[in-house]
Amino acid sequence: MKTLRLMLAVVFLAGAQEALTNDAIVKMVKSGLGEDLVISMVQSQPGKYSLNPDELVKLKEAGVSEKILAAMATKGVGGGSSAADTGATTGDPDIPKDIDIGIYFKKGGKWEPILPEVVNWKTGGVFKTIATAGVVKGDVNGHIVGTNSRNSVKSPVEVLIYAPEGVEYTEYQLIHLHEHSDSREFRTVTGGVMHVSGGATRDIVPFEAKSAGKRMWRVLLPNLGAGEYGFLPPGAFGSANSASIGKMYTFRLLE
Repeated sequence: MKTLRLMLAVVFLAGAQEALTNDAIVKMVKSGLGEDLVISMVQSQPGKYSLNPDELVKLKEAGVSEKILAAMATKGVGGGSSAADTGATTGDPDIPKDIDIGIYFKKGGKWEPILPEVVNWKTGGVFKTIATAGVVKGDVNGHIVGTNSRNSVKSPVEVLIYAPEGVEYTEYQLIHLHEHSDSREFRTVTGGVMHVSGGATRDIVPFEAKSAGKRMWRVLLPNLGAGEYGFLPPGAFGSANSASIGKMYTFRLLE
């Protein structure tokens, strides 16, 4: 059986010239490839995944595990489309022309990608996994496993947002994360409802941005204070009675 699985893995790797898709993941799972092997392929191969609530339900019903779904979300929806194949342009000579959609910070004179982390949601005092979460528009608590982000930078922070087609920088939320012994948490609002009363906006940090090209904005964050922060992209929430998974571009500000 182990030999058969290795042979299947070789076949998939040999044919992995194109980006992996939802269907490819389901095919690998149903062919009997182990969870660790599928995750390794997700992490090492280009991917173009659809992770809206309906698709997540279908993936779960097809037997795709939560760990594999988390790896797909971390890899990034859209599979890393570049400026060249999306038609995005920049008039800023400081920004590489082949940069991928995502969020970056300036480090050592170069734009470094802010690696995203998976967000799970708490609502109504009950922890919601990606298999059962049904989040309606309103306030919601986010939970990220681990005490620190893998991305660290010193103040002042210069950030570049390169958004997907049809998205503005105002749809992103910059959030201050609360640190715990083994995780980080925050409270925010879904659906862009920024006028919600109470403490739902307590962790949201306002920011301004300047255009750096088509769907590109530069953000200067001079005085945040040391701690954990993250940019929450639009579309990170599901709807009621649907599976939901999200990601956040996190960073640790050292000073």
